[in-house]
Amino acid sequence: MAATRISRRFFMAAAPAAAGLSVLPGRVLALTEAGARALVEAVVADINRVIASGKSESAMLREFEKIFVRYADVPIMARYVLGVDARRISPAQLRAFTTAFQGYIARKYGRRFREFIGGRVEVTKARKIRAGYEVRSTVYLRGEAPFEVSFLVSDKSGRDKFFNMFIEGVNLLLTERTEIGAMIDRRRGDIDKVIADLKRAG
Repeated sequence: MAATRISRRFFMAAAPAAAGLSVLPGRVLALTEAGARALVEAVVADINRVIASGKSESAMLREFEKIFVRYADVPIMARYVLGVDARRISPAQLRAFTTAFQGYIARKYGRRFREFIGGRVEVTKARKIRAGYEVRSTVYLRGEAPFEVSFLVSDKSGRDKFFNMFIEGVNLLLTERTEIGAMIDRRRGDIDKVIADLKRAG
């Protein structure tokens, strides 16, 4: 049953789909379709390797954080979820937030990826978008219809990285911007308390 608990209900309840993160401003990209697809194939291979490893949950979560740091444009993602607050906090706070954010994402979504045990993820196709490329994959789980996960890939940071994911149309990064924005509001804008909250969350 564990492999089937990750369902559409979790992803579809996360947030309304949005196209706002489908583009990012920046220079003309040197990224190619082959490069974008290769990046996502590497991400998928590493995820499949971890879920098939039989490791404990804590060990898997450490591996998922390594995958996130290796392949995702974490600084751009962290700045986006902070929104206007990214401009008012100090560089040290931004660095601390980015580190806390990557751990939070790895724990939150790593636990869901762990429930892929017994399933698999396959890259299917890629298409050009203004920011780079959208690379689509299909997730196959036992006892459940396949569903789509899309990675948006850019080389804005100087290396090929993914900067967002859409899970059956649900914008992961926009979801986190909404949730972390609510955390900032609850803490009355105290980013240090938000960082502490992120370290415990996920």
